[in-house]
Amino acid sequence: MSLLSAFTEQQKIKAHFDDKLATSHLVDKLADLFSASHQRPPIILCIGTDRSTGDSLGPLTGTYLNRLGLPQLTVLGTLEQPVHATNLTENLEYIQHSYHNPYILAIDACLGKMDSVGHITLAKGPLKPGAGVHKDLPSVGEAHLTGIVNVGGFMEYMVLQNTRLHLVWKMAEAMSDLLSKAYIRSYIS
Repeated sequence: MSLLSAFTEQQKIKAHFDDKLATSHLVDKLADLFSASHQRPPIILCIGTDRSTGDSLGPLTGTYLNRLGLPQLTVLGTLEQPVHATNLTENLEYIQHSYHNPYILAIDACLGKMDSVGHITLAKGPLKPGAGVHKDLPSVGEAHLTGIVNVGGFMEYMVLQNTRLHLVWKMAEAMSDLLSKAYIRSYIS
């Protein structure tokens, strides 16, 4: 059985952003996902807003990825042009009309348990953005990468507003590093 077939939709792979061994496993799984969709245009859809510290993980990650200038990789959602609740549908329509059968990997911040803060989670299947703050937004992507930036369960908007920027910044750096290594391994090597 291949690694890819063992990675089911119910399975999530989780690693703390500064655990090098565990994040190398995430790179392997991301490379498997990219390789399986090699004939399709890859799109990294980074969801979030720069108006909330905790929710800026997606746009920060997108900005870092864009700066790398990886060939034939489309990155939507940056600090300059964020993809968020009010323009998500518009961006999904743009993707549908502009790309034939794209492979979309969605990225977003999320809230979780105290002992999970700082973890990055990779899962197959679509992301449900805004679920943690009770928004009804369309599901996105064939796989998704989330970063647990703070503790959830109570006053989620306030928690996102009061999340430490340093944590979000370090996680965004780590996520862009994971994605770029996996992309280079799958598409350029």
